[in-house]
Amino acid sequence: MRTRPLKVALLGCGVVGSEVARIMTTHADDLAARIGAPVELAGVAVRRPSKVREGIDPALITTDATALVQRGDIDVVVEVIGGIEPARTLITTAFENGASVVSANKALLAEDGAALHAAAEKYGRDLYYEAAVAGAIPLVRPLRESLAGDKVNRVLGIVNGTTNFILDKMDTSGAGYSEALDEATALGYAEADPTADVEGFDAAAKAAILAGIAFHTRVKIGDVHREGITEVTAADIASARRMGCTVKLLAICERAADGASVTARVHPAMIPLSHPLASVREAYNAVFVEADAAGQLMFYGPGAGGSPTASAVLGDLVAVCRNKLGEATGPGESAYTRLPVSPMGEVVTRYHISLDVADKPGVLAQVATVFAEQGVSIDTVRQQGKDGEASLVVVTHRAPDAALSGTVEALRKLDTVRGVASIMRVEGE
Repeated sequence: MRTRPLKVALLGCGVVGSEVARIMTTHADDLAARIGAPVELAGVAVRRPSKVREGIDPALITTDATALVQRGDIDVVVEVIGGIEPARTLITTAFENGASVVSANKALLAEDGAALHAAAEKYGRDLYYEAAVAGAIPLVRPLRESLAGDKVNRVLGIVNGTTNFILDKMDTSGAGYSEALDEATALGYAEADPTADVEGFDAAAKAAILAGIAFHTRVKIGDVHREGITEVTAADIASARRMGCTVKLLAICERAADGASVTARVHPAMIPLSHPLASVREAYNAVFVEADAAGQLMFYGPGAGGSPTASAVLGDLVAVCRNKLGEATGPGESAYTRLPVSPMGEVVTRYHISLDVADKPGVLAQVATVFAEQGVSIDTVRQQGKDGEASLVVVTHRAPDAALSGTVEALRKLDTVRGVASIMRVEGE
């Protein structure tokens, strides 16, 4: 074993960063044995130096992250500060000064991953980011390495623990959205400002990363169709249950049947209770991968939190340090297919549409005519009426999303349709 330690700079020492530092200290001997050399925490960049950080030598603390990554003796930079800047500049500066990078920064990778990969390749460094997608769940490396010889056709997953907890509580306890969100906040699953989670931004960033790796093409967060869960109601949950389904916020990345394009989308959807993702409870994540040779694979586990995310970071750290010792680099960006990302309107989906209609003869015929005129085939219809008002629930067969959207707009114009109570896609057939 080499006795000279590999030096690690840590950018950020919050929930995840502090766990990374703790594990590096408490598991130092095991890490050294696995890597072939000891690893040494050489500096920790923070915003608030006065905060007490148990187990970390105060002499390692600095507020000058730029100077830390410019030192020249740093072997690996671990970036867990998040956001676009200064993280982007610090990572490229680390490459320029001889360090490889381990990052958990999903927002940056989804926005500017191509440029970061290009910088890593230019300077002959590693860029690893297992922790950016699903916490402790090994997913990036299986897609990037284990399935490198296969053809991945679809990635379907629950990649945000906060939204899964909220939807699960709405399903199991009958709680409304606001009540379930309050519980998630009280338990620490939701941030004080939960917008990134509940509006789907977090899941969309992860979908962009997964689609890019799975399909060997470049997908940015702006390419991902995004809908959150704020409009999901207790009535939607009840409707799903009557269909033998549950509601999940899904990240869906698909290769077109002709292989000429890909799609990436995040939205709530009803999935059958028989689907493996339906049983994913509380704040857990799970990703379902479909490939030509491997068939169907499912990855499941805690998708967030200090310890799970730190586990993924340390796994990457071990791999990058081994590469350093071997004077090699791991896999970089694979974007050779250059496939376009199709807009949501071209995606073929099913819909569950709940309408408030007048309870009188001919209404169902009018509604069915609208669907026929838009070229959308109806799978099932359920109607209940009382005192001149009725509820009409229509589940469609698969059709282009644009056609289904056009159908909804046409339905709104019918005099007999009082309103569209809810619209939700149906997935996981």
